[in-house]
Amino acid sequence: MYRTHSAEDTRRFGFALGALLRGGDSLLISGDLGAGKSVLARGAARAQGVTGTMPSPTFTLMQPYGHVSHFDLYRLADEDEYYAAGLDEFTGGDWIALIEWPFPGMDISPRVEAEIGRGAGEDERIIRLSFSGMAGREAAFSAALKEWEEDA
Repeated sequence: MYRTHSAEDTRRFGFALGALLRGGDSLLISGDLGAGKSVLARGAARAQGVTGTMPSPTFTLMQPYGHVSHFDLYRLADEDEYYAAGLDEFTGGDWIALIEWPFPGMDISPRVEAEIGRGAGEDERIIRLSFSGMAGREAAFSAALKEWEEDA
């Protein structure tokens, strides 16, 4: 479990996390409205060299930035709509996919799942990570995110 104390801190956490992502990886980000999913995604994208503005892809569903694709699946009813829209073409291969509002049980691998929740303070966030298909890489993530680590 990790804890951030401001939007900037959440962005920095995303940057540290994103710096370890490589082609084919996906970061699935879930949490309530306003929890900081887009802030975390923007931090991860910046670590991958994305510059300029990054508006939320809520109405476009996906926005590509070079080798990074940023998704917001909030408006989709189910995973079938995701595949019908051809969005899966922007995951895997050389792509790094940052997916807000993923569907439960999305079968994308390798992936990091980040669940963001509100903490005690107004700007405090609790972030829980899980990994799939990243055998041997979890230790690098843990070391890079040590600054935000909380005792469970």
